[in-house]
Amino acid sequence: MQTYLSKLIQHEAAGGVLLVAAAALAMILANSPAFGFYNGLLEIPVSVRFGAFEIAKPLLLWVNDGLMAIFFFLVGLEVKREILDGQLSSVSQVTLPAVAAIAGIVFPALIYVWFNAEDPIAVNGWAIPSATDIAFAVGVFTIFGKFLPLSLKLFLLSVAIFDDIGAIVIIALFYSQDLSTTSLVVACVGLVGLFLLNRFNVRRQAAYIIIGVVVWAAVLKSGVHATLAGFALAWFIPLKLKNEDGHPMLPHLEHKLHPWVGFVVLPIFAFANAGVSLFGASFSDLLNPITLGIAAGLFVGKQIGIFGVCWLTVKAGLANLPQGANWVQLYGVSLLCGIGFTMSLFIGSLAFEEQGLAYQTSVKVGVLLGSLVSAVLGAILLARSNAKSKQRIEADKQTTVDAAM
Repeated sequence: MQTYLSKLIQHEAAGGVLLVAAAALAMILANSPAFGFYNGLLEIPVSVRFGAFEIAKPLLLWVNDGLMAIFFFLVGLEVKREILDGQLSSVSQVTLPAVAAIAGIVFPALIYVWFNAEDPIAVNGWAIPSATDIAFAVGVFTIFGKFLPLSLKLFLLSVAIFDDIGAIVIIALFYSQDLSTTSLVVACVGLVGLFLLNRFNVRRQAAYIIIGVVVWAAVLKSGVHATLAGFALAWFIPLKLKNEDGHPMLPHLEHKLHPWVGFVVLPIFAFANAGVSLFGASFSDLLNPITLGIAAGLFVGKQIGIFGVCWLTVKAGLANLPQGANWVQLYGVSLLCGIGFTMSLFIGSLAFEEQGLAYQTSVKVGVLLGSLVSAVLGAILLARSNAKSKQRIEADKQTTVDAAM
């Protein structure tokens, strides 16, 4: 039993499946007699006090501001490793996914703005459809693209990494408010402390984490969104310096955090944010400009932006297709980039943080609709290409066997 569970956890698609299950459970509870329990659970007040310093938030915001900071910390670790010693360490590897990610941010935003240009409040959600959910997208690819070139998966991962960087910049520039100078000074002092730990090759991971928690708390109080502290902390974790246990610190932390983020943090976030009550909502209420802008941005904007810019870049001779891949397969991956679930819901919670429930309902419906259509059509296209690749691989094996005989 333990071996089976270990294999299940290690399977790349498992995290995506768990996310779907958590979101489905949230939808069921939000649209059943248990909706009072569901909403009450998320509104439970939780406070932490240290002398005069206090953080008091409902459980939902602890999930969004606290647990998601761990997610962004892991994203930061992955980005740093890939840039310094991975798939993003050379210009030739970076060009195609970088331009694809930029187009995958710009085109969905433009489509959303086109739907909501006349509403000054709604237009604030322009960044919602610009995000790609790496766990969902890679999970779908793993299930339906087993025999497709590995280069396609690396391309998808690289686009998602650049997409995450873009999301972090957007959050920092457009969704931070009422800045507190004192808290920002404390956060900067903490970052200087982290720099010194790195500079003097301090090997104790606990020292980095303790200062990182202080930075997170200061950023939370500063008006800059607290999740950015997690991303900043990651850049001060040494890449190759061995910790007190003899493991390279950054890869070790990344390896240890992956299952916690994939099987705890993101499912909890999905459960807390995906539950949208449809009681009393009419069809016209659900398909409002915000919902349509998000859904169209994810499904139409992502695929047009990513695939179109990739086609132009390759035809211009500035980059090559992923090795062994064809245009149909790349188009299937472009569709998967329209799965915006986790990050889109997160940005939506920031964009309409001060608005009523109706705005959040529109966000959730739009994200779920756009992500679902992108996932289904992308899966169908990749499954067909996968079947052809499987047949070709089996035919090549048979040819090799016949030649050997």
